Amino acid sequence: MKRFTNTFRTVTSAVALAALGVSATIAVAPAPAVAQSESGKLDEVVGALRAISTLKADFTQTDRSGQRVSGVLTMKQPGRIRFQYEESVPMLIVGDGSSLTLIDYEVNQVQRWPIKNSPLGALLDPRRDVAKYGTLRPTGNPNVISVEVRDRKHPEYGVITLIFIRDGSAPGGLRLASWVALDSQNKRTTIKLSNHRYGVSVPNSTFRWKDPRPRVRR
Repeated sequence: MKRFTNTFRTVTSAVALAALGVSATIAVAPAPAVAQSESGKLDEVVGALRAISTLKADFTQTDRSGQRVSGVLTMKQPGRIRFQYEESVPMLIVGDGSSLTLIDYEVNQVQRWPIKNSPLGALLDPRRDVAKYGTLRPTGNPNVISVEVRDRKHPEYGVITLIFIRDGSAPGGLRLASWVALDSQNKRTTIKLSNHRYGVSVPNSTFRWKDPRPRVRR
């Protein structure tokens, strides 16, 4: 039985867009109703994400049916990210700062989204007018911060909730522990990170990839 099903391939494609929110700066729109303490926590999150220069971490991805795969996440500012899945998953997700690419080596298919046109593009490109919002969600634990990110003008983009844990060894004092992506069809995917390594050397070649599509002879 193949672990890598068509359903999982679809979910992974959606998560590729969700992943953009990780290496980005959460844009918080000013709102008079937000308490000062909440504004302070959101500022902490923004500062922590901005403080990450490079990051490598192990990840576990679980879909709503419980199917689970793992791999290694690599990030490098600005806007570069790589999801290297375990050997049993013939897929790679790479963001090179200008576009996000999903390479499916099982079917020799490549999908690409310009970051500026992607649902979470505004989170990666600070030069754009920000239409995305970060909202603090209660956790019941002062050491855990949960931020929900959505574009209320485009509910079809879905919702991403980022979970941070206070950690003095992490940039900005917050460690990105996990995030949950919920698409417009209520398909939920959870990414959990572990074994964080900050400030590691990450060459730009990390965000290149081999095109599996056959070359057309002319």
